[in-house]
Amino acid sequence: MKIPTPLIGSRVERTSFDHQVRLSLSALDADEGYRLDAELVVETPFLLRDAVGAWHELDPGSGARLAPVLALFGQSITAVDVQGRGALAIEFQDGAGLWIGPDPEFESWHLAGHGVFGVTVGPGGEDGWER
Repeated sequence: MKIPTPLIGSRVERTSFDHQVRLSLSALDADEGYRLDAELVVETPFLLRDAVGAWHELDPGSGARLAPVLALFGQSITAVDVQGRGALAIEFQDGAGLWIGPDPEFESWHLAGHGVFGVTVGPGGEDGWER
């Protein structure tokens, strides 16, 4: 599976919540329009480090407790890595960070859209990550 490095330089254009947390990501190429138009969907508990360095343990579907995710709106992604069996680590321009680990029972996250290889981290995680 490919590590989603095309996300670097993209910007969070929308955040939405229900029983999932969704980040709509896009990046424009001056000559060609959208080089990336994708959505990251988080379906299991995750960690968010805010811009001042405080960590928040968050769970999709937990309502107002998800408010720290709103601060990601408008932020650009500066680094992306996948560790182990599918732990996604994302760093943002303001110092915030997102960490989504694989879940033993459920799909934890997936990424789909234009400009990225579709990725789904299912129950127990995935292996064979490559750049």
